[in-house]
Amino acid sequence: MRFGRIAAFCAASVLIAAPAFAQTPYDGNWQVTIVTKSGTCEPTASSLLTVADGKITAPGANVSGTIGSGGLVKVSINGAYANGQLSGNAGSGKWNGASAGIPCSGRWEASRQ
Repeated sequence: MRFGRIAAFCAASVLIAAPAFAQTPYDGNWQVTIVTKSGTCEPTASSLLTVADGKITAPGANVSGTIGSGGLVKVSINGAYANGQLSGNAGSGKWNGASAGIPCSGRWEASRQ
């Protein structure tokens, strides 16, 4: 019985000392600018994305993606797909998607806010 109480105390101590979430080097708000190079999508668009624990979210958008500890970006935003690389407070990459069923693609750039 005594061993059980000691084990429970130790486990509780570890949980209390652990941070609420694991922060990654790229957590924070990022301003992303998208430029269309081919197709009929909007010529440019800009959005504010949030990275928390390596997961990408955005208000009012269907976003699913991650940023690895080395800065590798893989994300899907409203049916378009993007990948690229972040380094420090900036990043860039490529994206592809479709508008009215017509393929389009381009580049994106991001800066930490």
